[in-house]
Amino acid sequence: MNVTYPMKYPGVGIGVYVLKDGKVLLGLRKGHYQSGTWCAPGGKLEINETFESCARRETQEECGVEIEHLRFLGVTNDIDPPTGSHYITVAFAADWKRGEPSLTEPDKFEKWEWFSWDALPEPLFLSTRNFAAAGYNPFTL
Repeated sequence: MNVTYPMKYPGVGIGVYVLKDGKVLLGLRKGHYQSGTWCAPGGKLEINETFESCARRETQEECGVEIEHLRFLGVTNDIDPPTGSHYITVAFAADWKRGEPSLTEPDKFEKWEWFSWDALPEPLFLSTRNFAAAGYNPFTL
């Protein structure tokens, strides 16, 4: 489904590349925005929230995973003309601490899987695609 967002200014999103045993956790999106694409856990920064708090909260909310050793990776400028959305995405790497990935938001995700960075699934969510295309790698800081 192609949804148009009436944005006047860019939003701020957080993406968390959760690492475990040489792999990264990605979820297959469903619902209204970029359904059928794979992305890292994350979401919109809330008012008065730190980047780090948002990263921990969104990872727990979206897939039930607890993280540790959160590290800043970079920023992508994610412009999607077909939908009118524009987000600045702040990316982090984090080590898996505990919890098995689960469908805590089944209206937003079909499944969660672990992937090697050199074998990412397609298609990728816009911010994940931009992150990888920019040469970022959550395994090398």
